[in-house]
Amino acid sequence: MGKADFLSPKAISNRIKSKGLQKLRWYCQMCQKQCRDENGFKCHCMSESHQRQLLLASENPNRFMDHFSQEFKSEFLELLRRRFGTKRVHNNIIYNEYISDRQHIHMNATRWETLTEFTKWLGREGFCKVDETPKGWYIQYIDRDPETIRRQEELARKKKHDLDDEERSAKFIEEQVRRGRDGKEIEENPVYTELKRESEEEKVAFNLGASLCVAGPSKTSSALGVSALKKDVAVSVKRKDTSSDTRSEKKRKSALEEIIEMEERKKKKQQPVRTDYWLQPNIVVKVVTKKLGERYHKRKAVIMEVKDKYSAVVKMIDSGDKLKLDQTHLETVIPAPGKQVLIVNGPYRDTEALLEGIDEKSFTATLTLDSGQQKR
Repeated sequence: MGKADFLSPKAISNRIKSKGLQKLRWYCQMCQKQCRDENGFKCHCMSESHQRQLLLASENPNRFMDHFSQEFKSEFLELLRRRFGTKRVHNNIIYNEYISDRQHIHMNATRWETLTEFTKWLGREGFCKVDETPKGWYIQYIDRDPETIRRQEELARKKKHDLDDEERSAKFIEEQVRRGRDGKEIEENPVYTELKRESEEEKVAFNLGASLCVAGPSKTSSALGVSALKKDVAVSVKRKDTSSDTRSEKKRKSALEEIIEMEERKKKKQQPVRTDYWLQPNIVVKVVTKKLGERYHKRKAVIMEVKDKYSAVVKMIDSGDKLKLDQTHLETVIPAPGKQVLIVNGPYRDTEALLEGIDEKSFTATLTLDSGQQKR
């Protein structure tokens, strides 16, 4: 019987059947050949090429199994890292995406008989974090890439640097408070007593030269000659002195209060006037979103127009295409030292400056202001 024509229904049906996944029991891993039915698989097993592959495998079967197991493990972990990253996901979801590729390595050719056994092996070897739930086994990839580890170390170093600054300022405040408490004089509370006379014959005398009033019997005639006017003047002068003393005491503040006010004024001066929008026209930015495809991902562009503070119309530098993007899909570009930059947020917003240097460890840069109201 002759072969069917290329455009015949039978030929078209055969091509449709050959696409996609077929039954696993009719797949030969050694020859990497997929058969459509049992008859085809039987014919393949009786073929000379299949017999030669079996002879090669029978000489060293462990070598072939180790090779298939290594490829299966590498491709599975690569799919997990690229598709899900370090997220926790069900192992069956990853396996279904893995076997969707027609040319994948089948698990029956590896050392693992089931997916559960393979998942447990990944957990024992330290490639992933695995845990069993009533819904099945969940898996989480452990990223040991040197670049990722270096990035995590930089973030930890930056966090530690911020904590050191906070601890240093807290210790400074505690030291100032301690000094203020040590230098503060202990004020004794005055003891007030009632003015009493033992007999009606005793008279009250006021000494103008003394700062306090003396209650007691007059011993000299000069005390009796003090006029009522002078007494009133002395009492009024004393009241004025005491009132001025109390006012000065109220105005006088403790060392702790002065330190607190000083710190508050310093914080108000250093408090950055930051906003949640930073887009500025005529600056160079980088597209960080992957939703637009590889054509625009991590490509530089120039902001042509800012709309509603949070979106902008950008023009790609390499292709000249114009796009309207949100500021969450963009990031600023730091030029090389010696170039001009524009500060887009903080107390020096809208100020042009010269980039002197970049400190990657502390995530800071040294700038020299060239324009603006706060130029120095």
